[in-house]
Amino acid sequence: MKGTVIIIIALLSVIYLLNPTAGFVEFIPDNIPFIGNLDEATAMAVLLACARYFGLDLSRFFGKKGEDAQVQDIVDVDEVRR
Repeated sequence: MKGTVIIIIALLSVIYLLNPTAGFVEFIPDNIPFIGNLDEATAMAVLLACARYFGLDLSRFFGKKGEDAQVQDIVDVDEVRR
């Protein structure tokens, strides 16, 4: 049941991002400075969270390192300081 709800939310965010009518359904108009694209950013964040729920981690495409790599970097920096 929970997986079905996550899939529905992911599909709704994809539809909102694709928005085939180019702005027909818009929660925040894009022409408002600084906050106009927050609704699309939120829809993208929701889509990434849904993908991560199902084990598809797309954060490597955005330059984010995994937790293991961050721990290794911390260890390497400490060894260099000695």
